[in-house]
Amino acid sequence: MLHIILYFQVHQPYRLRPYRALHIGKSHHYFDDELNRSIIDKVSDKCYIPANSILKELIDKFEGRFKVSFSITGTLVEQLRENRPDVLESFRGLVQQGGVELLGETYYHSLSCLFDEEEFLEQVRRHSRLLEEEFGARPVTFRNTELIYSDSISDFVSELPQFRIILTEGADKILKWRAPLYAYKSYNRKHLLLLKYYRLSDDIAFRFSDRSWVEHPLKVDKFVDWITKLPLVEKENKNLYLNLFMDYETFGEHQWSDTGIFEFIRHLPECVLKKDFLSFAWPSEMIDSLNYEPESLSVPEPVSWADTERDLSAWLSNSLQGNAMKTSYDLLERIKERGRSDLLEIARRLSTSDLYYYMCTKYFQDGDVHKYFSPYSSPEDAYVYFINVLADLEKRMEEGT
Repeated sequence: MLHIILYFQVHQPYRLRPYRALHIGKSHHYFDDELNRSIIDKVSDKCYIPANSILKELIDKFEGRFKVSFSITGTLVEQLRENRPDVLESFRGLVQQGGVELLGETYYHSLSCLFDEEEFLEQVRRHSRLLEEEFGARPVTFRNTELIYSDSISDFVSELPQFRIILTEGADKILKWRAPLYAYKSYNRKHLLLLKYYRLSDDIAFRFSDRSWVEHPLKVDKFVDWITKLPLVEKENKNLYLNLFMDYETFGEHQWSDTGIFEFIRHLPECVLKKDFLSFAWPSEMIDSLNYEPESLSVPEPVSWADTERDLSAWLSNSLQGNAMKTSYDLLERIKERGRSDLLEIARRLSTSDLYYYMCTKYFQDGDVHKYFSPYSSPEDAYVYFINVLADLEKRMEEGT
C-alpha cells in the first residue's frame, strides 16, 4: 500500500515597517500593521477561504478516506483572531469535521533550534497549548520550522514525549541511495521520520503554472499515473509513504486560481482513490500502518526544504543574516534575564524565520524566490530595519522604559 500524506504549512509572519535610525528612542511602533492586515486579507480571500471550502467538500464526499495535515503557526492564528476571525473559524470547522491532523512546531515559526534549546522547547510547548485552546487538538507529529532537521533536533524533541514522528526534507544528500518513500528512524531511534518527496511536491508547489516546464500543463490523471509507478521500487510488500509537503498558500496565492490549481486538488482524491493500492493518511497513522522495522537515518548537519541547497543558507548565507541572528538571540536572552516580559513578545516575533529570509542576497532562481516573498526593496533594507528595531528594544531594556 502506498499512503499519500498531504501536509500544508499555514503561516504568515509579522512584517516590520520601514523603521529608520531616526525612529530609535522615539517610536516603538515596529510592525507594519497595515501591510500585515492587507496580506492576511489577500491570502484569506485567494487561498484560505476557497481552499478550505474545497477541502471541506472532499472530506464530506469521501467520508474519511481523504485526509490532510496542517501546521498552523501561532503568528498566523494571532493575526486571524484580530483581522479574519471568519477564516480562523473555517479552520476550526475543518478540524472538527475530522479530516485534518494538526502538527506541532515552534509558535513563532522560528530558528530557535539553532541557537537556544530552551527557547525552542518553550515555543513548541506554547504552540501545542495554542492548538489545544483553539482547536481542541493535541499534536503528536512534529515539523520544525522550514522542515529544518538534524540529529540534534531529535535529541531536543525527545524532551517532549508527546511527539513520536518528525517530518523533514527528503534531501538527496542525506538519503543517498535510499528512497524517500520509506519510513525511517532518527539516529537515536527515538522518532519515526517521514521525508518529503520533493520532486512531486515541487511539481505542484513551484512548477504547476510554469509554461516552460516540459510537463505543463499538469493534469490530475498524469500526476496520479506518476504516483502509481512509485510502488514498483518495493519488492517485499512494505508499506510506502508518499509525503507531499508544501505551503498551503500554493493554492490560490502562489499558484493563482486561473492556473487550474483548485480544480487539480478538487479532482485529485477521486483519481487516487480509484486505485486499491493507494490511500490518503495522516502522519500519525504511520505508527499503526508500519509493517517493517525502519532503518536509522543519521543527519549530522541540518537540512531544510528551502532553496536548491536544502540547507540553512536561506537564512544564514551572508554576514547580514549572521549578525542579525546573533544580535537578536543575544538580546532575547538578556530580555529574559532582566525579566522584561513586556518586551519578550516583541523579541520572539523577531525570531520568525521570514525576517532573516528577506535578508538573503542569493542570485538566480533562489534569489527570485526570496524577492517574491520580501516586502522590502532590498535585503539591505530588510537588515537595516531589523537592526534598528533591535537597537530600540535594547535601549528600552537598558533604560527600563
